[in-house]
Amino acid sequence: MSVDSVLFSPAALAGFPAGPLTGPLTPVHAADQLPGWWRSAVIYQVYPRSFRDLDGDGIGDLAGITAELPRLAELDIDAVWLSPFYRSPQRDAGYDVSDYCDVDPLFGTLDDFDAMMAEATRLGLRMIVDLVPNHCSDQHPAFQAALAAPAGSPERDMFIFRDGRGTFGEEPPNNWQSHFGGPAWTRITEPDGAPGQWYLHLFDSSQPDFNWDNRAVHDEFERVLRFWLDRGVSGFRVDVAHALVKAPGLPEWGGRADGNSCDGFPGHDAPMFGQPALHDIYRQWRRILAEYGPDRILCAEANVDPLPRLADWVRPDEMHQAFNFPYLHAGLDVHRMRHVITESLTALDAVAAPSTWVLSNHDVVRHATRFGYSGQAPRDGDGIGTSDPQPDEELGRSRAAAASMFMLGLPGGAYLYQGEELGLPDGIDIPDARRQDPTFARTGGARLGRDGCRVPLPWRGGELHAGFGDGQDPWLPQPESFAGLARDVQAASPSSHLNLYKRMLDLRRGLDMGRGSLSWYEDLCTNTSLAFLNGTTLVLLNTGSEPLEMPAGRVLLRSSTPPGAGYAAGDMSSAGDQLSSGETVWLEIYIEDTEG
Repeated sequence: MSVDSVLFSPAALAGFPAGPLTGPLTPVHAADQLPGWWRSAVIYQVYPRSFRDLDGDGIGDLAGITAELPRLAELDIDAVWLSPFYRSPQRDAGYDVSDYCDVDPLFGTLDDFDAMMAEATRLGLRMIVDLVPNHCSDQHPAFQAALAAPAGSPERDMFIFRDGRGTFGEEPPNNWQSHFGGPAWTRITEPDGAPGQWYLHLFDSSQPDFNWDNRAVHDEFERVLRFWLDRGVSGFRVDVAHALVKAPGLPEWGGRADGNSCDGFPGHDAPMFGQPALHDIYRQWRRILAEYGPDRILCAEANVDPLPRLADWVRPDEMHQAFNFPYLHAGLDVHRMRHVITESLTALDAVAAPSTWVLSNHDVVRHATRFGYSGQAPRDGDGIGTSDPQPDEELGRSRAAAASMFMLGLPGGAYLYQGEELGLPDGIDIPDARRQDPTFARTGGARLGRDGCRVPLPWRGGELHAGFGDGQDPWLPQPESFAGLARDVQAASPSSHLNLYKRMLDLRRGLDMGRGSLSWYEDLCTNTSLAFLNGTTLVLLNTGSEPLEMPAGRVLLRSSTPPGAGYAAGDMSSAGDQLSSGETVWLEIYIEDTEG
């Protein structure tokens, strides 16, 4: 246990001299008493190809992950979520799987996976792996068999093949669009050379969608679940969990390709997302996980609209968690943040499920870059290029620290994306010839894609490639600033982004904030600030341009310290002390509710 954990334990804080602070409270969420490690867990996402390259080929690997797991354990996280490492042609960075029960040679072998699992177990870390059940690679043996088989065959029925429209079947079966741009249908050439049927791919044309109306698809994925559970994984993050089942008849859809609501097309009507039959699939998966003990979990990447529908995915017999995308997209808009937090906790409490919180992942611009603009970032999920307005990196890192500290004060689980603990920005100066996201190619460069948030990590500032690997150039170029943000550089600086994260995570665990309660402290919820009480800890964020007067209390942690202020953890704040613009503070205080 660290010094901070002892200093700020509830017992140590009980006797500090702070009088009651009166003010109205709006209770939203009671402290969580239910069992389950995941309910308050901090889970760290590892994107394997960009984490650590140990064999020198310019691409991260499982051995590199194993070597650096001790550095993750130092963060006091609970689990690692591993993005795809399966056999794949890598048309979509591994989300196009050709064999779900093997490791791609790019990353190593099954023996390397087992070695990584053993090291994680030694360090007390759980391992969650990505599962991609909506689609596979067009090189998967099942899809190759479907191409070789005739229309109407059992092989074709593993996927969604349809005859085309028009006189000669030359038009797609419906008007659905791919998430990556262009039509969601591709026409094949039959074995006899004639133009043939069309197959559905909600993503790239190299990623055919499975037909989940076919029992054989269910059987195959239940086999896959057991394969990895038998190797000791603690659960699965389920990719596009909302998309597996399509509406009968595949009706036309005039709304957004991603299924989010737009004028005249509410998201709950999208025929390719959120269909009722999905829930029976996940109930069966939950039963399978239960056979391996009560601590194996399912987390849904379920982009559903509106937010209260998220509760449908985490009912007691379905998923354990679901990603909270509305929170990620709320930015630093305090009104949106409050609405999403309140709505999330209220909806999920109704089904006895924990909420999760996240600010970055492998699909969106890193929040240290998004928050580096005085207004809205020019793009979110599609990258920022050199021709776009450029962010202020220092401002972005400062705001990112404040946003992370506010998020980690919330009750529930939290997901961190690799490198955010270093305050890494997106990679912006990526030559077109180096871009690999299929979105870039499918849109002719109109959408830059997600490569910027996937740039390889810096580990040691004075080494080649900032310590990512000592061989070939990394698969994506690293920004020049990465050397100064490397882990070893930051580890040596007490005021670094990395050491702030360590203190946040240590204190979060010591105060059991993930299991805590939430009540809005109305006197400090304004147009430019947001404050809530979690237990006896007040979490206060100032997004305004002017300093904000802090209430009296013991300063547990600040996301930044104003020059000359001299504040340190454990100091008392008093009336008149200021919280800077773009700063968060955790204060131990006692509030007397004047409304109660």
